[in-house]
Amino acid sequence: MSEVNITLQAAYDLAFSCLTQHGCNDENAAAAAHRMIQAEGDKCHAHGLFRLPWYVGGVKSGRVNGSAQPTVNKLASSVVKVDGDNGFAPLAQKIAHGPLVDCARENGIAVLAITDMFHLAAMWPEVEALAEAGLCGIAVTASYPYVAPAGGIKALFGTNPMGFAWPRPDGPPLVFDQASSAIARGEIQIAARDGQRVPVTAGIGPDGQATTDPNVVLQGAQLGFGGYKGASLAMMVELLAGPLIGEFLSFEAEADDAGRGGPPKGGELIIAIDPARFGNPEHIIAHGEALFQEVLKQDGVRLPGDRRFKARELTKRDGIKIPESLYNEIMSLRV
Repeated sequence: MSEVNITLQAAYDLAFSCLTQHGCNDENAAAAAHRMIQAEGDKCHAHGLFRLPWYVGGVKSGRVNGSAQPTVNKLASSVVKVDGDNGFAPLAQKIAHGPLVDCARENGIAVLAITDMFHLAAMWPEVEALAEAGLCGIAVTASYPYVAPAGGIKALFGTNPMGFAWPRPDGPPLVFDQASSAIARGEIQIAARDGQRVPVTAGIGPDGQATTDPNVVLQGAQLGFGGYKGASLAMMVELLAGPLIGEFLSFEAEADDAGRGGPPKGGELIIAIDPARFGNPEHIIAHGEALFQEVLKQDGVRLPGDRRFKARELTKRDGIKIPESLYNEIMSLRV
């Protein structure tokens, strides 16, 4: 497969120009482009420029507000709500970060509900930002119905990812971001694009039969990781990112799209916890380090997020590589 090598700045400029040319104002385009390039910089291509045509399509269709102006409201002493104004999530997340951090430091724990927005990106940036501020972060969001409930064959839950971050005294925080499905939707789509197979645990065809063909999985349903365990977590996320904050369930998001093929509209729940309100923060963080040291004593083990942080340093120096077909698709959007 032919690839194109470009710098992170050039990749950002491409994404920004595509978004502004198709209806985003500078503020919304900058936030969305930055989020995609964060993913590319960490070599998480399924959340990078691969998503740009979907971003552009959402704005061009008129479904997404490219000039969104998110607003912050405090619903209770430790509950913050941000109305995304029908825009993409990154700007709403950026605006919400400061109020959420302040609320967590004041109360020890704070909950953020972001509603009326479109979340297409990786989840680690929002929780990583909390950990860099010295807080623990947990985030969940839903999507379109892609995952069958345990024992079923029809897609009902989203891939419903969960992000978690824990601050560390030296170096980057511990961060993970994982779907409740056995494999992320974007990874299946990329496998289909590149003619690759997927694990037999990834999903089933429309007839409920196991398959390693990503195209058949895309026509059928994905499966939760660990069988019923992943499906149960997907259900939990549906409730936390949907009914709890007054937003769509995955099947309701699909109905709202009405076959237009745009990005999923919904909500995100983020929890921030301040270790300083639970005792001596230095002792708490040091105690966490004791766990990490024991984990790393075992050969072949790494901490979640370490591979991304290493990739981040390499791409700053060497740039990124994207498939030539994707590069050409992006260039075709610049009209």
